[in-house]
Amino acid sequence: MAAPVAAAGRAIRRTPPWRGPSRRPLSSASPPPRAAAVRAAFLSFFRDRHGHRLVPSASVRPRGDPSLLFVNAGMNQFKPIFLGTVDPRSEMAGFRRVANSQKCVRAGGRHSDLEDVGRDLSHHTFFEMLGNWAFGGEYFKEEACSMAWELLTQVYGIPEERLWVSYFSGDPKVGLDPDLESRDIWLRLGVPASRVLSFGPQENFWEMGDTGPCGPCTEIHYDLAGGVGTPELVELWNLVFMQHNREADGSLQPLPQRHVDTGMGLERLVAVLQGRRSTYDTDLFSPLLSAIHQGCGAPPYLGRVGAADEGRTDTAYRVVADHIRTLSVCIADGVSPGMSGAPLVLRRILRRAVRFSSEVLRAPPGFLGSLVPVVVETLGDAYPELQKNSAQAFRASVQIASLVSEDEAAFLASLQRGRRIIDRTVRRLGPSHVFPAEVAWSLSLSGNLGLPLDLVELMLEEKGVQLDSAGLAQLAQEEAQRRAQQAEPIQEQGLQLDVHALGELQRRGVPPTDDSPKYSYSLQPGGGYAEFGTCEAQVLQLYTEDGRAVASVGEGQRCGLLLDRTNFYAEQGGQASDRGYLVRVEQQDVLFPVARAQVCGGFILHEAVAPECLKVGDQVQLHVDKAWRLGCMEKHTAIHLLNWALRQALGPGTEQRGSHLNPEHLRLDVATQAPLTPEQLQAVEGIVQEAVGQDEAVYMEEVALACTAHVPGLRSLDEIYPDPVRVVSVGVPVAHALDPASQAALQTSVELCCGTHLLRTGAVGDLVIVGERQLTKGTTRLLAITGEQAQQAREVGQSLAQEVEAAAERLSRGSRDVVEAQRLSKDMGRLTDAVDTAMMPQWQRRQLQATLKVLQRRANTAIRKLEVGQAAQKTQELLRRHSEGPLIVDTVSTESLSVLVKVVRQLCEQVPSTSVLLLSPQPQGHVLCACQVAQSVSPAFTAEAWALAVCSHMGGKAWGSRVVAQGTGSTADLEAALSTARAYALNQL
Repeated sequence: MAAPVAAAGRAIRRTPPWRGPSRRPLSSASPPPRAAAVRAAFLSFFRDRHGHRLVPSASVRPRGDPSLLFVNAGMNQFKPIFLGTVDPRSEMAGFRRVANSQKCVRAGGRHSDLEDVGRDLSHHTFFEMLGNWAFGGEYFKEEACSMAWELLTQVYGIPEERLWVSYFSGDPKVGLDPDLESRDIWLRLGVPASRVLSFGPQENFWEMGDTGPCGPCTEIHYDLAGGVGTPELVELWNLVFMQHNREADGSLQPLPQRHVDTGMGLERLVAVLQGRRSTYDTDLFSPLLSAIHQGCGAPPYLGRVGAADEGRTDTAYRVVADHIRTLSVCIADGVSPGMSGAPLVLRRILRRAVRFSSEVLRAPPGFLGSLVPVVVETLGDAYPELQKNSAQAFRASVQIASLVSEDEAAFLASLQRGRRIIDRTVRRLGPSHVFPAEVAWSLSLSGNLGLPLDLVELMLEEKGVQLDSAGLAQLAQEEAQRRAQQAEPIQEQGLQLDVHALGELQRRGVPPTDDSPKYSYSLQPGGGYAEFGTCEAQVLQLYTEDGRAVASVGEGQRCGLLLDRTNFYAEQGGQASDRGYLVRVEQQDVLFPVARAQVCGGFILHEAVAPECLKVGDQVQLHVDKAWRLGCMEKHTAIHLLNWALRQALGPGTEQRGSHLNPEHLRLDVATQAPLTPEQLQAVEGIVQEAVGQDEAVYMEEVALACTAHVPGLRSLDEIYPDPVRVVSVGVPVAHALDPASQAALQTSVELCCGTHLLRTGAVGDLVIVGERQLTKGTTRLLAITGEQAQQAREVGQSLAQEVEAAAERLSRGSRDVVEAQRLSKDMGRLTDAVDTAMMPQWQRRQLQATLKVLQRRANTAIRKLEVGQAAQKTQELLRRHSEGPLIVDTVSTESLSVLVKVVRQLCEQVPSTSVLLLSPQPQGHVLCACQVAQSVSPAFTAEAWALAVCSHMGGKAWGSRVVAQGTGSTADLEAALSTARAYALNQL
């Protein structure tokens, strides 16, 4: 935080660290410790001196937590403990004192440092978080502060005079007092009062999210200025004391168990211990920076920022060094660059690194991959997933480097073309014009072929050119709407050729479009697909949006293109159309984005936006979006496997009624005798998984339609097929599958299909049915996902299943009081909502929904019993305080309005001639109210009016009937509220 704050008459700054280079060690007596020694010292300190259990770092890929793109804090893996949902039978349930060094990635999502990396000397997308935890009150503030102070001053030898601390100053608006306990602990440890600062909730109150465990935190800061001039404080360590729970209504309730959760960034700590004002000047980065210098021949790294960094060379060093660490760690943990979610963020990181290495550092192709062994050597000892022994380390380096290099090579061509397009567009702009949104959007046409929008904006920013942000937002909104429609597809008409246009083409003798190039792809030795080649074609006809044939189209015009040949797959057979772009052969630096392709009477019509003039007769090159095509291929092969698995599990009477697929999901409508049971859904998934695991070959061949007429088990829909027809067979060559004597089509998936498919089933990865509903009687719609999405869905399902098991175990142990029972009931409700909406296996969802329904009933029954018992006890206490009379007005201590109402009712049952109004004070001045009037009173005296009079006095509201009512309010003067209640009742009586 850069803003100065007052402390004991001096101004200090909590500042973004390391604004300029420095080489001052803490002490000249001994060489500074290496990063590995700093990490090891932390872990051994907590294990050997303070009895902590060391646990390994969790994967940066969140397991069963769809709210996170990446693990971004050390506490992520312990969330079940903080939330109280940990399975009592699990190993984690036994954790009391724990320490580790956690790999963290902050890129994308709520906490992202991606845009800041390179601009300063401290931000990273990957970093290591050192942390220690105490669960269930194992220790709390006193011990946590003492351990931290001991480690920093005695083990690491940081001079005490350079350490400052901060604590929570309280928040009167929500009734939170200052954390004077933490302040006094630091004073007792010898920190001078002048270096103990207090801050509000924004700085020193930590929350997991909008709801959930939270609490005050105390931070330890290091003074970069070293006592010279104004102190410059950088946060080293954050100690969080979880003692509250943020409820859905925003209120804070005390947690039944308190926890300590601390986090200290290793990179920042190492910089302090090595006397550096930049994390990039430590031995965590120096081997990488040296390798970058040697590998690309750029000037040596000097640690400059801002205007001093001429040519942005040092910025590029930092970006490449940071990003290759992130890429290596993520790929080792199973997250590879991809199309959506965390894989898409990783692709952005890779492309950002490629851009800086190639454009700024002038690195040769394949350079990024060459840096991977340096990362493995630097981090491999701490994180065995990067290496387990020297041979495996070598193989891991090769595998990660291969993935990085493959994507780097694919992106370099797009980057070069994108640079030319940007330069050309900028030259044509007037001095006050903004960069057109349509051009930026065409450059970012896809996550695979285009440039990420943030990279386009960065390239424009370097040229001092402003982007049309409003126009870009509009285009993004339209794309989001299209994607939303694809979840439950509505047949969009788009550009069409009507009967007159088709008749004109036939009259002119224009042959149907040759789209055979769409099937031209093959497998590489490493298992990836060879680049889908470009296709050269001639523009035969152009059409306007309203279907008129024209000889040319102009800038910004949406149009239809009819070509003599194409490698685009046109939407048919339930498979979404290919996307991509085309360029004129003589002008490679102008992209014509192609949003879709449709079949119209044998002709393929390409729907595109023309950034410049395009004419009939122009020669063009078509480029298919490889990532989009591969996604469709994966889903189409998966649909065939799913269709076959349904027949295997449910019998041959299960017939396909329709399907739709795009790279993100697939939908299959099937005719079934009855709704599918959870067991059947699970069995279907198991059959698909087995076929995927066998990695069978997928054979495709065109044959005479007559050859398919009498093949047992051959799947086809009730529609007209071309002759010859394309046959897709899994695991069995087409000729063998079509041999009536082989019966092969009964044992595997064999279908008539014009779609594009994988060449081996293993690339499907996994398949999970995530949704299922009845369309009509006898027809079921299944929604499924594959690959990485499917794996994450399984992890989410497993995590929720463990939470449900833990909740059942807690319920079986019983609750001590109403508050605990209500918290358990709320957890059941939260779990029910999570299970209803999570992307998870549908069979598991149905099972957990049934279990939770039973558990919720049991929890509600337990609450009612406890409430009745508590109400009976409080009723007797009130009867002992009040003699018989027409009126009881009093206060009762209870956390629940439901209990308060029960007390009122029980009182009126035992003394029927008495009217009762009770108030119950709550935290932060809130008050609950409940009342009931006796049957014998005047009809003018109603409970609703009584409650309204009292609650209005307290600035609240009330509701109810003539006999019984309740309400809420807020007041610091309960006696005045009670007096109002008595006065109103006596006036009515």
